[in-house]
Amino acid sequence: MATALLVVAHHRADSLTAHIADRTRIRLEKDGHAVDVLDLHAEGFDPRMTGADEPDWADRDKPYSAEVRAHMRRIDAADLIVVVFPVWWYGLPALLKGWIDRVWNYGFAYGQRTARLAGKRMLWLGLAGQSREEYAGHGLGDALAHQLRAGVSNYCGIEDAAVEFVHDTLSGGAPAADADGAVERFLAPAAA
Repeated sequence: MATALLVVAHHRADSLTAHIADRTRIRLEKDGHAVDVLDLHAEGFDPRMTGADEPDWADRDKPYSAEVRAHMRRIDAADLIVVVFPVWWYGLPALLKGWIDRVWNYGFAYGQRTARLAGKRMLWLGLAGQSREEYAGHGLGDALAHQLRAGVSNYCGIEDAAVEFVHDTLSGGAPAADADGAVERFLAPAAA
């Protein structure tokens, strides 16, 4: 059975982000995945960098903090990683950015001769308040998508990575259905 790591980055359990993450969990389970839900806020993840987790460019085998090593094991165990997050200021919430900074670290996610995360699949599912047209008009959605796909996933050896945005989350649109469609599109190649 394939394992999916579902990462949720929002401080409220009653948020649209949490709701979309729960729908995504159900869809992944229906697809046959064992789902490990990593709710960063609920689990008390501290996004602040510490000396224990700062990369040591001279030592790719540096032993990071126990908290970070536990998160690394969860990533290692996953075949598929799905990250559900609100888009704030055309970027990631600090909680999620700090998770990437501390956990996707040198010697683990990058910096080895063989990419440790190669062969995994990854979906970034961002909830955006603006319309698709507004995002297209200023290009900031494209910039964020490129940063996540190329700057994080591909850089860390995950070639099968996608970024999907659910738009109009503040104006009533159909965010749940749009998110469901994004997850369906991403899972379709794996199911075929």
